[in-house]
Amino acid sequence: MPIRQMKENSEQHFVIKPQVQNSMTQVQKNQKNLQNGKGPPTQNESQNAKINQHNSPPSKNRGRRRGRGGRKSDQSDIPMRPSSRPCTIVEKSMSEFPAIGKPVENGSVSVENGGNVCAMDMGFPSSSKSLRFAPRPGFGQAGTKCIVKANHFFAQLPEKDLNQYDVTITPEVVSRSLNRSIMAELVKLYKESDLGMRLPAYDGRKCLYTAGELPFTSREFNIKIVGEDDGMNGPKREREYKVVIKFVARANLHHLGQFLSGKCADAPQEALQILDIVLRELSTKKYCAVGRSFFSPDIRKPQRLGEGLESWCGFYQSIRPTQMGLSLNIDMSSAVFIEPLPVIEYIAQLLGKDVFSRILSDSDRVKIKKALRGVKVEVTHRGNVRRKYRVSGLTSQPTRELVFPVDDDSNMKSVVEYFQEMYGFTIQHTHLPCLQVGNQKKANYLPMEACKIVEGQRYTKRLNEKQITSLLKVTCQRPKDRENDILQTVRKNAYDEDPYAEEFGIKISEKLACVEARILPAPWLKYHDTGKEKDCLPQVGQWNMMNKKMINGSTVSRWACINFSRSVQESVARGFCNELAQMCQISGMEYNPEPVIPIYSARPEHVEKALKHVCNAASNKLKGKELELLLVILPDSNGSLYGDLKRICETDLGLITQCCLTKHVFKINKQYLANVALKINVKMGGRNTVLLDAISCRIPLVSDIPTIIFGADVTHPENGEDSSPSIAAVVASQDWPEVTKYAGLVCAQAHRQELIQDLFKTWHDPVRGTVSGGMIRDLLISFRKATGQKPQRIIFYRDGVSEGQFYQVLLYELDAIRKACASLEPNYQPPVTFVIVQKRHHTRLFANNHKDRSSIDKSGNILPGTVVDSKICHPTEFDFYLCSHAGIQGTSRPAHYHVLWDENHFTADGIQSLTNNLCYTYARCTRSVSVGKSFSPLLFILNQLALIIPIKHSDKFCLSSRVMFLIGNTNSVVGML
Repeated sequence: MPIRQMKENSEQHFVIKPQVQNSMTQVQKNQKNLQNGKGPPTQNESQNAKINQHNSPPSKNRGRRRGRGGRKSDQSDIPMRPSSRPCTIVEKSMSEFPAIGKPVENGSVSVENGGNVCAMDMGFPSSSKSLRFAPRPGFGQAGTKCIVKANHFFAQLPEKDLNQYDVTITPEVVSRSLNRSIMAELVKLYKESDLGMRLPAYDGRKCLYTAGELPFTSREFNIKIVGEDDGMNGPKREREYKVVIKFVARANLHHLGQFLSGKCADAPQEALQILDIVLRELSTKKYCAVGRSFFSPDIRKPQRLGEGLESWCGFYQSIRPTQMGLSLNIDMSSAVFIEPLPVIEYIAQLLGKDVFSRILSDSDRVKIKKALRGVKVEVTHRGNVRRKYRVSGLTSQPTRELVFPVDDDSNMKSVVEYFQEMYGFTIQHTHLPCLQVGNQKKANYLPMEACKIVEGQRYTKRLNEKQITSLLKVTCQRPKDRENDILQTVRKNAYDEDPYAEEFGIKISEKLACVEARILPAPWLKYHDTGKEKDCLPQVGQWNMMNKKMINGSTVSRWACINFSRSVQESVARGFCNELAQMCQISGMEYNPEPVIPIYSARPEHVEKALKHVCNAASNKLKGKELELLLVILPDSNGSLYGDLKRICETDLGLITQCCLTKHVFKINKQYLANVALKINVKMGGRNTVLLDAISCRIPLVSDIPTIIFGADVTHPENGEDSSPSIAAVVASQDWPEVTKYAGLVCAQAHRQELIQDLFKTWHDPVRGTVSGGMIRDLLISFRKATGQKPQRIIFYRDGVSEGQFYQVLLYELDAIRKACASLEPNYQPPVTFVIVQKRHHTRLFANNHKDRSSIDKSGNILPGTVVDSKICHPTEFDFYLCSHAGIQGTSRPAHYHVLWDENHFTADGIQSLTNNLCYTYARCTRSVSVGKSFSPLLFILNQLALIIPIKHSDKFCLSSRVMFLIGNTNSVVGML
């Protein structure tokens, strides 16, 4: 059976009570506010909201890179999707959760008050106006106190009035850089006269900010901008623009002061935005701006990555409200840029071969065309004149064969002749094609050797493995080096000499913030009683399996091995399999040392045929029984083989696989074999270890009553993928009170949609009428079947949500949780704690003394378990930073946890200790891990699977029932990778 009964439905309905529709629609009408990170709408706006009777289309929000291929939404917000249908919550299977009420004729569940269960009945806020994030319940006290440094720099709040003006430029200009040039010319001409000596800050679009009022409320200016020299010895091109500046509003700095002191809950986003733009103004003029970061080849020498790409060093900068007041967050950044090479050298690097004398193949042309399309080039054959063009294509013919009409009589001239006569430029490499610039109707030809790539063009496409490796080598910095670079950046930026900062009265400290932190103790881990060591206390975030046995070892009776590596002989593969079998047995598993069939060797290009052959051969040998596990030996460099293999096995054959690289097969390492054994045990339904406190029922607000812990995330397509859906993954614990084993569900959803659409859904069945379903509902049912009890408490960890989407995600997904619970049983509403987990932030924590060995791990990072909930955290809300893992290389990134909703009334110590302890339950290694793998081990696996299995359709999908979790059968919980 499949993990979920997917219902084909062209229309996705998210049932929302009529009482809630006003609030949901109001969230839609206030998208602009939410996109700017603003708080809830005003009371008047809420009262004037109209009910929207139609579903809103999902927005195409830009995202951030996720792993090797995915993207996570970063700034844009997504509109709510209220349903036009009435709220009817129907019991899908009344036997799953015995209902207190009785079904009534229309299919709704009867409750005590005679009405339908809805968000309003549940005490859930009806709008973002009534929604207040959980306040901080106090500060944590657990753990060993210490001092750490954070890359936050105190910013003194200005005392001047901040004024906003609207800017209208006619004719309309799309380019921000041209807008800035126009405004720079305006300030240059009129600063001492019409602008009253004010030095305004400009966002490059519609907003202009000043410290103090301008001498007018509205004024029109005419500005002339001189274009580039076209090299024709004529007058330079000049264009005139009309600029209208109008007063809009004055920012309330008193409100900002009240917010920073904790006396006001709503952040004045307008004032914060102004201060942020002011502090970015000078850097925008000096560096190449990418998002909130600035890059320049002058900051540090660019490092080549291969194939015409290079990495630039830069810095991230953002103003943030914290408990210590305004803080400027500065961090080091890296980005990939196209190397400013002559085009002919660029394509030589791109193709990795000599192009100066060899004719290009068709595949070479295609690769060059893809690489150069949209790239800006400048001509080099006209002396000091460097006209810039954007490449639109590549000619199919070599330069020597290209001709074009020179007059109305259709007289033709070759490109070679034209450049010789017009510019005295002799084209040497006439066997190469020309670049096409301009549009299709009027395309111009430019010889490759006459063009150079313009500096400062960011590369946004996917990197290959070698480039990724090179980039990591460049960007990986030890904590001490990163701290020094950050301090050097602050000194080089010289904010005390910044004319814009001085104009607006902003003063920035040059010292890292010193913050009080605590190091939480590692939890005791329980192993099987038959091992020499029955329990274990991790040291500095790690331990090993020596003298220990898995607490629940699984059984592997029927397995086979397929070898895709030509360099691995059958005898070598057989020896490796024997060693692995012994390690599995030593670790506590029942593992048959003999495979079902002899090790089968195949070529990578025949992967599907080989896999089916092994399955059929094993099935014939086993007389209809199926394989339980397939070991796969892969070449070290296997291209798409790994993804193809996983796709076929996990979605078609229903086969659990464990892949091993050739280098590990030849060099049999005990530690490696032990780690593989851990993976196999979990995939086969076993458990490696559990928290001792969980077995002893000593975890606050988890051990007392049946508690289910959810983890949820969305993986977005990579850049350039405009049609592929986003992939939502939700996992939930299934073994209370241990909370170690997780079941997982995956669904495709709208392109770049961050809200998880399938948490709860309803559809119409011809026989049963309106039926309820969704991932939350299915996982609650599976928890009941696995434990014999229904969850009485829900803890929901949500990964990868930006601050601008907090309101939306909480309103939508908490409502889905409520509806899923109500659909199972009337009045069933367990208390929910909703926690956002962020890794895509730029706060870094450093040891106060890098020479103190007792305060750092082997990599020089802060110790695992370090938690911070003061000074650099939110002034009023319930958030904290936790570095739960030990560093390996580079600088550790603490996870930022934000408790948005807390009906379970966690203390600061309670949620921090629980979160830290869960980071020690990751099944695939004997180390504490960071948030991506911590609160739900299977979630990381599902997201990785979403990256390697291309989903090209917009319908929902599910993995094979043999690979994914079978509802009601907790022994089938597996991880795929």
